[in-house]
Amino acid sequence: MIAGSFFSRYIVSTDHKTVGKQYLWAGLVFLALGGFLAMLLRWQLAFPGARVPLVGGLLFPESGGALSPDVYAKVFTTHGLVMIFFAITPVLIGAFGNFVVPLQIGARDMAFPRLNAASFWILVASQLLALASFLAPLGTASAGWTSYPPLSTNVGTPGWGQSVMVLALLVNGFSTVLGGVNLITTVIRLRAPGMGWLRLPATTWGMFLTSILNVTFVPVLGSAALLLLLDRHLGTQFFIAGASARAGGGDPIAYQHLFWIFGHPEVYILILPAWGVVTDIVSFFSRKPAFAYPLTVGAMIAVTALSGLVYGHHMFVAGLGPMLGQAFMALTLVISIPSAVIALNWLQTIWRGSVRLDSPMLYALGVIIVFGMGGLTGVLLGDLSLDVYLHDTMFVVGHFHLIMASATFLASFAAIHFWFPKLFARRLDENLARAHFSSSLVLLILVFGGQMLAGYSGQPRRLFDPYQYEFLKPLLPLNRWTSYAAFALATAQLLFVWNVVRAFWRGARETDPNPWRVGTLEWTCAPTPVPVENFAEVPQVQRGPHAFDAALQASLGRDFLGQAELVSEAKPQSVGVK
Repeated sequence: MIAGSFFSRYIVSTDHKTVGKQYLWAGLVFLALGGFLAMLLRWQLAFPGARVPLVGGLLFPESGGALSPDVYAKVFTTHGLVMIFFAITPVLIGAFGNFVVPLQIGARDMAFPRLNAASFWILVASQLLALASFLAPLGTASAGWTSYPPLSTNVGTPGWGQSVMVLALLVNGFSTVLGGVNLITTVIRLRAPGMGWLRLPATTWGMFLTSILNVTFVPVLGSAALLLLLDRHLGTQFFIAGASARAGGGDPIAYQHLFWIFGHPEVYILILPAWGVVTDIVSFFSRKPAFAYPLTVGAMIAVTALSGLVYGHHMFVAGLGPMLGQAFMALTLVISIPSAVIALNWLQTIWRGSVRLDSPMLYALGVIIVFGMGGLTGVLLGDLSLDVYLHDTMFVVGHFHLIMASATFLASFAAIHFWFPKLFARRLDENLARAHFSSSLVLLILVFGGQMLAGYSGQPRRLFDPYQYEFLKPLLPLNRWTSYAAFALATAQLLFVWNVVRAFWRGARETDPNPWRVGTLEWTCAPTPVPVENFAEVPQVQRGPHAFDAALQASLGRDFLGQAELVSEAKPQSVGVK
């Protein structure tokens, strides 16, 4: 029993597990908001100018319940920002970085618990600012998720909505950097005795590397946001040029450089934790050691190092010199090599494994499928000549949604289903989880595959009504069916919601400390529910995280060893094995 009031236990607690749960709920709420905005976009592309069912009259009374061009721009802008900064990042990095990493390295808490709690509440402040931007007199931000000037200056988007959203990003970045410094310090300084670098679980490696990227590149975005705010409100001209400039003005292209110096590493900021989770889960549920684990870790480090050198492929159409464009093209193709190594190692781990298709493994397999599709289409966009044709089309939207939406979405659900027994001492229903996974995977591919087909057929992105153009009218049926798949995808999420509600309402308590039969410290050394300070004694780590061997079955009645388990003391009934 944890002593204390509800306020001290769940609101102002500095315990890393509570902070992780706070990130999870905050991120899921904004995931629902971002998903709702996506449905508005798909409605407009399927039925341009038609009244939005159910909520149209309430949200858009001035336009008869339909989206107007101005509102459409605000919706696609805030959908991107909400999903990336206020939903996926808190769920995948904030929740599981906080909850899992200290447990996996044998620490009693994060290195700076109060700073950790402060990071979360700063995130909440940024989320409230993002919501407040919707209440501004001229509405929220509408300059796209990239906020390129001059569109994002007072000339392109007057009013406070754009400024408040940019301020929300600035505050969000402050929270992210504080969290990143805390996690890096925790992994470096608080690893249990014997927890060498190659004994770290891949999930911890993913969180550690993504924190390094956050601390390195988020301040660059913060600098761009701050300069943009100065341009909007204090009369500076860092990004203002042409007729709006005085005394020479600045350069809007400089903003693009700053944005993408952060923006492309952001892809890896989101995907590295997913890679870590998938590497661990594929090994656990294939009952085999992760194939070439040091090589996988090395590939993740290589991607981290290269991620800041490829940003220029987002600016092939911005007027880069030909030689600079070719250099960025070559670097972009080079970074695909370690990415491919990681994916091939997953397949080799699964090959001839004793695969168990529990829900976490299904979601992990889904990540491999959509990451493969997104990665291969990314190689096309890395080519300079192809990118010039596809750059401003829906093909790009479909591609990055397969990586930044589908892969991270499925990885988040893999993590939620895998650690749910440790998070809440309850277990989700497997049948509901399988139904949610299978419907989500198929519909994600249909939605984003449909977008790529539309883009390959020439449909530009961000158009309010593409069918105003004669050559795009034949794409209406494709867009309509893509929207039907999107609506079905949104409906399928109710399976997950019901599964969670059912687990808390009618689900039995999980008393087995190690229901998945794996060897990492959070499952073998910490009871369920996990108490404050996690462990009765700090574990002495003996081996890596994926110690599976079928030969153990005859002597121990199980096929794995715990990371802190002494072989001479190993017994069939130990570490929660029944």
